[in-house]
Amino acid sequence: MAKRKRFRKFCIILPALALLALGVWLGNNVLVTEEFTCASAGLPAAFDGFRVVQLTDLHGKQFGADNARLVAAVEAAAPDLIALTGDFVDARSNVDDVVPLVGGLLDIAPVYYVTGNHEWGSGQALTVVRTLKSMGVACLENQFVRIERGGDHILIAGVHDPNGFADQKTPEQLADEVRAYEDDPYWLLLAHRNNVFPGRYSKLGADLTLCGHAHGGIWRFPGTDGLVNTEMQLLPSYTSGFYECNGATVFVSRGLGNSPRWAFRLFNPPQVAVITLTKE
Repeated sequence: MAKRKRFRKFCIILPALALLALGVWLGNNVLVTEEFTCASAGLPAAFDGFRVVQLTDLHGKQFGADNARLVAAVEAAAPDLIALTGDFVDARSNVDDVVPLVGGLLDIAPVYYVTGNHEWGSGQALTVVRTLKSMGVACLENQFVRIERGGDHILIAGVHDPNGFADQKTPEQLADEVRAYEDDPYWLLLAHRNNVFPGRYSKLGADLTLCGHAHGGIWRFPGTDGLVNTEMQLLPSYTSGFYECNGATVFVSRGLGNSPRWAFRLFNPPQVAVITLTKE
């Protein structure tokens, strides 16, 4: 009888361990391209079907030599614009680790970048911005630019991470500049931190904000918005997909890498997010 009980326990534990191992492997190595749609009545007609690929929170991770698998996944998504929303380097990596990736992305579509907390925390933010600018990336340092298409235009703005300079331009000042430039434009906002959206970024007036930082809640299980976040808080929110607050919409990407490095993603595969803008 005792042997039978031990055998039954073994038959339960072994598949559970195998499933856990599979979840860890998938969550840290297998790129997943996921398609989303964001509809808005205010989108100019020429931008109906405009495709944005968002990449975030790489943390120096490599998907193949020179991130060749990641570049191939982005190319297959056929984006019109590529948004990089911070934390591409950290204390254990540097800008040289991402130069081949960025070079490959620039061959696909225009690339726009904002800093994350780890670029600033590792003291590399200005070096990253300088290097990416020299390659042709549009680094949005608390500023906005105009994008033309078929006789129409939209605006895309980006804010430095709050870890940046203490006297840097505020997101509110940037929003005021957008409104001074054009009355009621359609505009996108790139901002690294998802947790700043509800209390601050949601009040700026952007039609769509793209954030990262949450890492998808690190460990994900069915029916949850992530089990723990990067601060090890239980059951976080604003970790993956679309959310609304104060009448504004944010899309939060699950990201690509890990932070801290000892952490591991569970049932949370690295994400290449593709957001198609459509006119309502």
